[in-house]
Amino acid sequence: MSGIAIITGGSRGIGATCARLLATQGYDIALTYLTNADKAEAVAEDVRAAGQRAITLQADMAEEADILRMFETVDRDLGPVTAMINNAGITGGFARIEDVDSDVVRSVIDTNVTGSILCCREAVKRMSTKFGGAGGVIINLSSLAAFTGSPNDYVYYAASKAAVNALTVGLAKEVAKDGIRVNAVAPGAADTDIHADGGQPDRPARLAKILPMGRIAKPEEVAATVAFLLSDGAAYISGAVVPVTGAA
Repeated sequence: MSGIAIITGGSRGIGATCARLLATQGYDIALTYLTNADKAEAVAEDVRAAGQRAITLQADMAEEADILRMFETVDRDLGPVTAMINNAGITGGFARIEDVDSDVVRSVIDTNVTGSILCCREAVKRMSTKFGGAGGVIINLSSLAAFTGSPNDYVYYAASKAAVNALTVGLAKEVAKDGIRVNAVAPGAADTDIHADGGQPDRPARLAKILPMGRIAKPEEVAATVAFLLSDGAAYISGAVVPVTGAA
């Protein structure tokens, strides 16, 4: 495999792991971060150490202007994107529906749903054979929450990821004849900062006790699924939402 990959939210967690793995498979990487420039640059240095080009971009996926600037920079500095990985996302914290603030809901939807849609739009403009592109692959990061609804945790986050699933299935059909495949990866609980960011750093340990495999996912296991969906081995897979949930 080889190409140019954009990974949103690529400074840590699953995004950073994807960047490092794809670099070993011949991808040049553009990764975005919201606030942590140092972590983003550390990931970029690992990509360069693997012999690939890397750029970091401060961008808020809830802001269309940032998304447009991101694509314009990648076009100029790396070339046309061939792999779009919509990884950036927020939970909005943990709350029952009666306690959630409307601003939190808007923020979750703007980042997880609107941001992914706009990134898909811009990627399709560049990838589509209808517009002179060479084709490509879009991978959206969903969540097990989209299937369970995550009651008592964050039903608003679950709803945003269910929207990502619908986007994946519909867009895959829409662009199938344009040389573009679209899939989603839906991890269960994974060993990343997202739990601490939401205010429950002990959540992974609690979940591990009740999960079928007795542990949560490693970021490397999710990244490996992303890499497979980008590969020629997945050439006839499109419109899939692949669970990485350890039987949960």
